[in-house]
Amino acid sequence: MGMTAAVAGASGYAGGELLRLLLGHPEIEVGPLAAGSSAGRDVVEVHPHLPDLAGRAFVDTSALTEADADIVFLAFPHGASAGVAATLPDSVRVVDLGADHRLADADAWRRAYGGEHAGTWTYGMPELPAARDAIRVSSRVAAPGCYPTAVTLALAPLLAAGLVETEDIVVVAASGTSGAGRSPKVNLLGSEVMNDLTAYKVGNHQHRPEILQALGGLVDTPVSMSFTTVLAPMPRGILATCTARLEPAVTTDALRGALLTAYAGEPFVRVLPPGRWPHTAATFGGNAVHLQVTADEQAGRAVVVAAIDNLCKGAAGQALQCANLMLGLPESTGLTAQGVAP
Repeated sequence: MGMTAAVAGASGYAGGELLRLLLGHPEIEVGPLAAGSSAGRDVVEVHPHLPDLAGRAFVDTSALTEADADIVFLAFPHGASAGVAATLPDSVRVVDLGADHRLADADAWRRAYGGEHAGTWTYGMPELPAARDAIRVSSRVAAPGCYPTAVTLALAPLLAAGLVETEDIVVVAASGTSGAGRSPKVNLLGSEVMNDLTAYKVGNHQHRPEILQALGGLVDTPVSMSFTTVLAPMPRGILATCTARLEPAVTTDALRGALLTAYAGEPFVRVLPPGRWPHTAATFGGNAVHLQVTADEQAGRAVVVAAIDNLCKGAAGQALQCANLMLGLPESTGLTAQGVAP
């Protein structure tokens, strides 16, 4: 008999994506599905794309305390995971898709999200140095955010190799509307977002401290970054354009070499062939990160572009990647780097 996963916050976009992946997982069965205000509703009323869950109803989140599960996924909005996590037995492995346990600095948490910091869990980005071993032995893992996944994986090898300066990093990243969650908001209505691009949370996005924490752990000098996010008229995807000042005499070949070396053998990172640049549609439905880099010699800057599906590699897929490691399964079980098209 396989292992069982419970999902809290299962009615949201990330929760629905996680259920889609779990239904195709050969070793994990779908256990209790909790969803606050949707408790009692049939799952397919909320997620009609998951017909195999017909007849299953969402339960109240409080029921998870007694749930018989090998692992629990928390797919809540930021600030809602910690209270539920505190009610779960220590013997149960937990992956938090929210931000509650990602930051080590309590002051940084309060500035970014408000409220009290709930403590720090193992950071769940397997591609970072030594991260896999830490995830394997952890019972509590904080899955990274969507923007931090794209930006960190784009820049980490260049910073670690000393090819770019740690100051004056500039990132402009566009995301689809699902990144804002499922709660209805006027600015996310179809008639509002179609044919429009909108910058938001400029200079004050809550994911910046997480990115600085992840990148800062790779170097000995402080990392500074300008971070601008853009709402794009599409449901899924992130395209992050990241630039940093080049160290003297660094070439495109050196930058590509750093990416290729860092991600050799990685199941979900793809450094694209020279001249081919990432685009979001190519990552839809897959757990892949697509990367490309060049040295802009006139500007004296490295330019790295990353594309991911924000709901898969940026949320549910990455959480399942971590869960596989925690459960002693092959990391890629139930996941694919292949996207869907058109």
